[in-house]
Amino acid sequence: MRIFIDSADPAEINEARRLGCADGVTTNPSLILKQGVKDLEARIREIAALVPGPVNAEVTSTTAAEIISEGKRLHKCGDNVFVKIPLNHEGLLACRALADDGIRSTMTLVFSPGQAIVAAAAGAAWICPFVGRLDDISYDGMDLIRRVSDIYRNDADWSTQI
Repeated sequence: MRIFIDSADPAEINEARRLGCADGVTTNPSLILKQGVKDLEARIREIAALVPGPVNAEVTSTTAAEIISEGKRLHKCGDNVFVKIPLNHEGLLACRALADDGIRSTMTLVFSPGQAIVAAAAGAAWICPFVGRLDDISYDGMDLIRRVSDIYRNDADWSTQI
């Protein structure tokens, strides 16, 4: 199991790493802007240099073509940067295109086993299920993790991680 910190604060990320609680980072433009940072890509490069593990950097674009373009820019921020893409029709198209170009992505907004299946089929390296939001609506979020884990474990063609 790997632990990811959801942050854009280098000091917070370093402290989590010191505690052994940050194998990777997931971040988004809102978190970066809350830090008062204007250059999002510079902050992503800074974060990517702090951790050896994956850094999930989220796109803001909404069409497949725009997501692909933005994803290619984000990918250049570090060898460990994964393009974090919302799981919807346009996101799936972009995920597949980026995967075909050798760019790794993480699909976010995963709420069901079916969505986890299509994310893996589209070539996602990682998925980010929204366990807390599922729990908030009285659905057992960890049950989703168990179900998706079983699905992924039983299909040798997929290497997608949760």
